[in-house]
Amino acid sequence: MDFESLHSANFKLLDDVVTDWTNVLTKLADLEKDAKEGLQGKSAKANWAGYNATVSREFIGKTAGEFQDAHTQATSIRNIIRDTRDELKTQQRLLKEAVERGRSKHLTVAVSGSGFVVREDPDKKAPGGQEDAEALRDELQGIVNRATEIDSTASTALKSLVDLTDYGFAGVSQKDRDSAIASLKAAERLAALAKKKPEDLTVKEFDELNAGLKEHSGDEMFAEHFATTLGAKGTLDFWAGVNSPFSNRELFSDRREQYDELQKHLSLTLATATQADTPEMSKWKYEMTDLGSQTVGKQGTTMGFQVMSNLMRWGNFEDQFLKDYGSALMETEKKVSANGGRMPTIWAQTGIDPDLNRTGTDSGSDPMIGFMKALSNSPDAATDFFNDSFVTKDDDHEFLRDTDGDGNKGKVGLSNFQYLFEERDWPPERDEKGKESVAGRNNLALALEAATTGHPAGEMPTADTPAHNAGQAKLVENIFSSVSENPERLTKYGYMSDSLGQIAAEYMPDVHIGLHPGEKREAGLFPVAGSVAKLDEVDVTRFLYTVGQNPDGYAAINAGQTVYTTSLMEYHFANPEAYLPDKNFDANENLKKTIEDIGRVAGEIEGTIGAGRAYANELDGGAKDKEFNDAIQTTSTWIGTGIGIGVGIGTAPFVGPGGIVAGGVAGTAADQILGSITEGLLKDSSDEVIYSNGQEIDGTRNSTYTLVETAAQKAGDNAKNPSPHIVSAAATAAEQGFNNAQTNLDSFIEGQGVPRQLDTKKD
Repeated sequence: MDFESLHSANFKLLDDVVTDWTNVLTKLADLEKDAKEGLQGKSAKANWAGYNATVSREFIGKTAGEFQDAHTQATSIRNIIRDTRDELKTQQRLLKEAVERGRSKHLTVAVSGSGFVVREDPDKKAPGGQEDAEALRDELQGIVNRATEIDSTASTALKSLVDLTDYGFAGVSQKDRDSAIASLKAAERLAALAKKKPEDLTVKEFDELNAGLKEHSGDEMFAEHFATTLGAKGTLDFWAGVNSPFSNRELFSDRREQYDELQKHLSLTLATATQADTPEMSKWKYEMTDLGSQTVGKQGTTMGFQVMSNLMRWGNFEDQFLKDYGSALMETEKKVSANGGRMPTIWAQTGIDPDLNRTGTDSGSDPMIGFMKALSNSPDAATDFFNDSFVTKDDDHEFLRDTDGDGNKGKVGLSNFQYLFEERDWPPERDEKGKESVAGRNNLALALEAATTGHPAGEMPTADTPAHNAGQAKLVENIFSSVSENPERLTKYGYMSDSLGQIAAEYMPDVHIGLHPGEKREAGLFPVAGSVAKLDEVDVTRFLYTVGQNPDGYAAINAGQTVYTTSLMEYHFANPEAYLPDKNFDANENLKKTIEDIGRVAGEIEGTIGAGRAYANELDGGAKDKEFNDAIQTTSTWIGTGIGIGVGIGTAPFVGPGGIVAGGVAGTAADQILGSITEGLLKDSSDEVIYSNGQEIDGTRNSTYTLVETAAQKAGDNAKNPSPHIVSAAATAAEQGFNNAQTNLDSFIEGQGVPRQLDTKKD
């Protein structure tokens, strides 16, 4: 920008642009509201089925999110333009005021080419002479320079903002031009620090880097610029170098206790960066994947996958990057493990290897551990990864299975799930206390939780959680079948049971369907949106019994069963014509049979996990009973999820025939009962708190009758359709279901409840 452009600038066009963008914001705000409350709201309440349940509903959710991102991005654009206009107006005012002050000192300013000159009045000299002229010249040039900077940085900020995504909108919020430019400059400064040789990084610079990443990690504009300025190789070199205790002894001595914070903030920053669609970020992701199988650092013993996987433990990384990274990682895994036939010893830590993971759970040498944690935060990528093939039937390997039951084993192909859950020989790891680390398989369980439920591990389903799709349902089928085939895959690593219990809880409609005979069970008795996991009755029984031996797994299934059973009863009480098992019966008798069917399956589930709990207590002489009771108290987090889980956990909310929402009943009875259980208020006929004592199976049996009876009673009352006759029948049905569980378990249990372990190991 030159002197004349600023001095003569007409800001009407910029004023109009700001006005236009402000008007756009008003319209986008209305569209965002309509999309959220109208489009997405109606989608959530609709009775989706088939293809629409998995594809159309999810598409509508993403479309509604785009309106929100559009509003956010438009706000940032308006703010930057408005701020730029206001600052340029200020610079124009300062310029004109300076010119006027010059005139009062007998100095004139004239345009000269693209610049200007300051002259003294020939008839009357300035008081300070040439010094006044030079001072005015410098002041004017400073104002022009400042205006030029404002103009150019505004252009940079706007370009950086709109370039973050090729399609759709970037949900980046910037309050003004200064904030946007500050983000870019901070990214450059911090990237420059990370580029320094590890031995040259000072404690002060480490603190600046740590604090800066913490402050800006959620800013996509900052994150993209930081990552691409540092580069993929620079990222790996930095983390590998700074973790070497020999590269910078002072830094390692003074700040190693804060390395975990830096690891977290760097991971969150990189996760945010991968969401950007800029060409530079695409190059970064490609190079990072390519560098995974190459060595990093001076020692030449650490691979890129080992470094980067430890910078993926926090944040939501972009799905396609995780898919590409995961495929490349598994290809390397196959090479270093002879297609999975031996332990990948290259992932085991040696004495000269740095601790790439600073959380204390493991050394970070096995890249699968960090990658599993990344997948636990990115459900869609996790689903695709676990269903991908690890080895085919024709590959060179020795994975043998009896697939047709004739007693002869032959080569089979394995999915990534089957390899990691059933076959992988995980390298030994130690935590910071020197104990055997459980991080590997525990993170695997978290990743499976995300892959099957459609939301990050550790969270609860909400009204916005999409219906389960075919890939998720297929994976659940494989999980149930795998644990049923060989329970030791879980019992040897009981800490995985909390995630597998959560999976079962969120697939409670599918579990009920698997335990209930009848061709029309899905559409009427157990309405499910989306894909249904086809679960074999034997597999369900064995899976529930195995998970039920762990307090957290037991508690999750107990809570899921309670919420689902009560909500489903409430739904049918409110919609007695939704399911008519026998058209020869009147409405009341049909409703009675419906509630009996629900109560019977509920009793069977409780009987199965109750047997698992009793067996675990028997092994520990009852010492574990307190752990079960404590775990039940934590299931208060399920309270309030009724509207999110609907009549099927992870499905559409309560709907009646024709997609009509069952008004005012969603989750109320379930919340009342679950609240009573976790608060110790719900008691059986002997005045014992429900499920407080699982040492004796009779205690669980009595609790189950009381629970189902109470559920039916509250469901009928809340739906304004009470029936003591049906309530009594529900309790009797629960007793039958409980007894059925014991019968079903007879073929699975030997002696005093010891599960029969099947030999499915490789020959």
